[in-house]
Amino acid sequence: MDHIVYLNRKAKELENLKSGAKTMIIRGAMGRKLPYGILNVGEVLYFAENSGDGLVKAKAVVSEVFNSEKLSREESIELVNARQNELKLDKAMFNRFAGKRYIVLIKIKEFKTIENFKF
Repeated sequence: MDHIVYLNRKAKELENLKSGAKTMIIRGAMGRKLPYGILNVGEVLYFAENSGDGLVKAKAVVSEVFNSEKLSREESIELVNARQNELKLDKAMFNRFAGKRYIVLIKIKEFKTIENFKF
């Protein structure tokens, strides 16, 4: 299955993925919900920025998926801190996700920019 992932433009997530500095995407929730339903290794992620233009600009393949069990605030912060090298979250993004009860970490491979298309 293919998935569309919105990246934070202000945090320069797409740029960090392009450069290879960022190799992992994070999603989090206070209640138990999976952001993409069931996500499996080998599926394709298409990336768009939250700029309102509706353009898909890149794609990658899922290489690993981690769905946490219910976490305490401290466990959640510790998990995000431990993966910060791959996540490259700025302060605002770190504050947005660290402390959530449920964390989904999605490691990617084979990132490439593509001809933009609207969805």
